Amino acid sequence: MTETPMSNVHAAEPLPAPKTQRGERTRQKILDAAEREIGARGFSDASIATITAEAAVAQGTFYLYFRSKEEVLRELVLRMGRRLRHHLTRAVMDAPDRMEAERLGIRAFLQFVRDNPNLYRVVAESQFVDPAVHRAYYEEFAAGYSEGLRTAEARGEISPGNAEVRAWALMGVTDMVGRRFALYDPNGALDAAAEAAYDFVAHGMAPRAGKPGRRG
Repeated sequence: MTETPMSNVHAAEPLPAPKTQRGERTRQKILDAAEREIGARGFSDASIATITAEAAVAQGTFYLYFRSKEEVLRELVLRMGRRLRHHLTRAVMDAPDRMEAERLGIRAFLQFVRDNPNLYRVVAESQFVDPAVHRAYYEEFAAGYSEGLRTAEARGEISPGNAEVRAWALMGVTDMVGRRFALYDPNGALDAAAEAAYDFVAHGMAPRAGKPGRRG
């Protein structure tokens, strides 16, 4: 799979970064407000008026930093990618091998979804607003994931297999488990869900000696 950097899928170049700390704080305040508004209302119902009201800035101020609501959405998808990669990197940095990294990563991902529900919803919304940035978000993540799996295979930490297919499959597992047990059920037991997901990743569904099957 060829990686498509998310910075290359924008319809137009974003406005230049603010030159002052005050300007950067205002820009981040608008993004924070947009994250809350789009996450809570959806992209269609959130407006520049509601975003600027939430940010406590004038509507005209919005256009000093962003050309459109679509540009804000793209920036929020980039924010999600940066935050998630940083979160997962810290969570697995002390893992002794790839399988332990997978276990820790699943639990960390579920916690991230629970802690950032609006940002998670923004990425889901981007599928319908800007399919290119939505696809690039997942392709970029999958490219790094695939490379990590190839490295682990070379070290003998996991069995041989198609790294790209595995990366997308593992992303699908954690994404759906995250929706069900972290997003839809904000008070559910994440540890149990994470361990069940890891057990599936590590052992699959084939029967194992000494462990009879049971219905969930």
